[in-house]
Amino acid sequence: MTAAAPFGGRTALVTGAGRGIGRALAGQLAGLGARVVVTARSKAQLEGTAEMVGDADTVVLPADLSTTDGVAAVLDGLPSGGIDILVNNAATVAPLGPYGTVDLAAYRAQFDLNVFAVVALSFALAPAMAERGWGRILDVSSGVVGHPAGMIGGNAYVATKAALEGHAVNLAAELDGTGVTVNVYRPGTVDTEMQGWIRDQDPDRIGHALHARFIDYRNSGALITPEASAGYVLPLLQGDDTGRVWSYGA
Repeated sequence: MTAAAPFGGRTALVTGAGRGIGRALAGQLAGLGARVVVTARSKAQLEGTAEMVGDADTVVLPADLSTTDGVAAVLDGLPSGGIDILVNNAATVAPLGPYGTVDLAAYRAQFDLNVFAVVALSFALAPAMAERGWGRILDVSSGVVGHPAGMIGGNAYVATKAALEGHAVNLAAELDGTGVTVNVYRPGTVDTEMQGWIRDQDPDRIGHALHARFIDYRNSGALITPEASAGYVLPLLQGDDTGRVWSYGA
């Protein structure tokens, strides 16, 4: 490792890396010297990420992390030498809607992706990190955890992100002293396809207040780029802080 390449010699796994924040994080990790492994549902999007990264050693692993088989496929496809940096970014915001209208199977499926996939990958990869005496786990959360009443109609999303943060801070305490850090990142209001998807939903189904809020994010100019959000957190990831909840711009 050098000052110019602080993650030189490290291998990073980034989930949800086909677009948005995940793609930006993968590209910037590569720019900091890391070999990057990217996973998401869409092979085409991942190939776009690999092309953007521009490193022939980039590993593309299409998988649905909301399933046990998908998590297993990613773990089985990892390159030899292990993972040093795990960025748990994959998530879904669906289902949205007032309580009582949300399909409980979809609610459970959101936990499968937003929480259980994070737990499964972290538990699988952290022991080897601890044995090597160095590792970084970053769990991408949301500012809604700090203001849960502000996303009425997004109960599943708020609940999954709150669970994610509790998991991360507790795991950080368990791994304290091993050289493995675990931190949470609330990435700000980022201009992503998820934002666009919410704007495209029927206000009568998801709730007019929730829909209007996301329209206002766009119209007010409040949205930041994925690259700006990624660029904020990666310098923090280079340090030894653990158990922190970082927020963009804070």
